[in-house]
Amino acid sequence: MPKIKMPKSNPSLDMTPMVDLAFLLVTFFMLTASARVSEPVVVDTPSSTSDKLLPENVIMISVDDQGHAFFNVNNYDVRIRTLDRMAAQYKVTFTDKEKAEFAKMTSFGVPIVPVPGYSGALLKDYINMDENARMAVKSPGIPTDSLHNQLGDWIQFGQIEAAKQAQEQKNKAEAAGREFKYEPLRFAIKADGKANYIRVKEVIKVFTDRKIYKFNLITNLEKGDE
Repeated sequence: MPKIKMPKSNPSLDMTPMVDLAFLLVTFFMLTASARVSEPVVVDTPSSTSDKLLPENVIMISVDDQGHAFFNVNNYDVRIRTLDRMAAQYKVTFTDKEKAEFAKMTSFGVPIVPVPGYSGALLKDYINMDENARMAVKSPGIPTDSLHNQLGDWIQFGQIEAAKQAQEQKNKAEAAGREFKYEPLRFAIKADGKANYIRVKEVIKVFTDRKIYKFNLITNLEKGDE
């Protein structure tokens, strides 16, 4: 009995669904991505073998190679609340638009009110600049001297507002019968490797004067001895 030969056919793969999926993913990332805001200061940190990661909830003070201090808190709501506190303390008015713009910024190193020896842009002026203009500003650093210790006020008010926000979130979670998980606020100093040690020590004193004795020192990770 002769064998039956099955007709041969070339298999084909329909790529249309895969192409559609690829375009959907590209569209999703384009719509949800946000532009990264440029840092006004470049800090070349010293290296170390520590592999601890920077926590999410953090107030960070950067010190550039000239010893200028820059402030940043990475929590959107806490940034606005801290600005409101500073505005009340120094009798400065900020509009809602300025507050929203400030909350999107990264670190900054300009005074909120005039200080002796500086006649450049103040914080309100700095907020209303576009990104290119901000990058061109020669930031003098936030004052830390005993008569004009604005950096100390930023740190203190940031700490207070972070604690208030955490308590509010805890109350809401308990009212809804949910477990509350809170990452405590941390403090960090990111100093340039060429910065004068005395200037960094002054920044550390700003922390200790407010009874903050625990903070992270930001470094670049290098390979340790094997």
